[in-house]
Amino acid sequence: MSLGYSSFCKLKLWKMEEANNSSGNGFLLLGFSDQPQLERCLFIIILHFYIFNILGNTAIILVSCVDAKLHTPMYFFLSNLSCVDICFTTSVAPQLLVTMSKKDKSMSYGGCVAQLYVAMGLGSSECILLAVMAYDRYVAVCRPLHYATIMHPKLCVALASTAWLSGLVTSLIQCSLTVQLPLCGHRKLDHIFCEVPVLIKLACVDTTFNEGELFVASVVFLIVPVSLILVSYGFITQAVLRIKSAAGRKKAFGTCSSHLIVVIIFYGTIIFMYLQPAKSSSKNQGKFVSLFYTIVTPLLNPIIYTLRNKDVKGALRAMVIGHALGSKRL
Repeated sequence: MSLGYSSFCKLKLWKMEEANNSSGNGFLLLGFSDQPQLERCLFIIILHFYIFNILGNTAIILVSCVDAKLHTPMYFFLSNLSCVDICFTTSVAPQLLVTMSKKDKSMSYGGCVAQLYVAMGLGSSECILLAVMAYDRYVAVCRPLHYATIMHPKLCVALASTAWLSGLVTSLIQCSLTVQLPLCGHRKLDHIFCEVPVLIKLACVDTTFNEGELFVASVVFLIVPVSLILVSYGFITQAVLRIKSAAGRKKAFGTCSSHLIVVIIFYGTIIFMYLQPAKSSSKNQGKFVSLFYTIVTPLLNPIIYTLRNKDVKGALRAMVIGHALGSKRL
């Protein structure tokens, strides 16, 4: 009896290993291939968004490092956010553009797994980093006299490191659990990139544990940070309303509203993707939502923080003029 049961278990494990190995042939990343005209339009839009994202976020990192006036906690965190956005978009956009530009929609298994780990880690880091930036704004507005004391360099580095490390840890846990799921030869990913919820749906076994773990991780990295952000901005609003100067209120609201716009778009779209019921979205709805938090939102940071911020615009102008004068001298 025990020998028969042992043989059955070995056979079952062999079949699961065979199913996993079959995924070594790679995946078919369908994306918008069923709508060729839409795919061509999106290719042009995504390409331009990606280029502007790289240029804009790189500019923010450069001016934050070069201009001494921007050596503050706010711009330190903004530089980290720009770095995350560059890496996050780069983990998705190039592969998506390559897939959209050719008839063969295949993607290697190794490439899919690498994208899975990197995108999950960076997306999670951004969730924490946006909450950290909200705390920075809360201290700046509500406790301005103690701002320099509270937001000292060591704390800023610790908070930024926590954001990066938390993303790494959740990626290692969540993605490792996902890649162990047997796919039973299923290769068609009806999505724009390799993402945990999509791969879980592709599995041919009971995924209750994985879905539960993903829900818990989503609460920790989405609901908790966005709740803290809303509480922070509640206190900020109260503090701003107490400012007697109309110009002071306008400046405070302008600084904080730019951060809040990014927060609403980023968290809104990603919460919709990760916390909705498995079969509640239409065929293309999840794809467009994913485009927002992987392609659109990372571009909003340089647009909002440069066009609505006099310090950044001044630093950019000074850097461009300085570079032009240096070129003439040469």
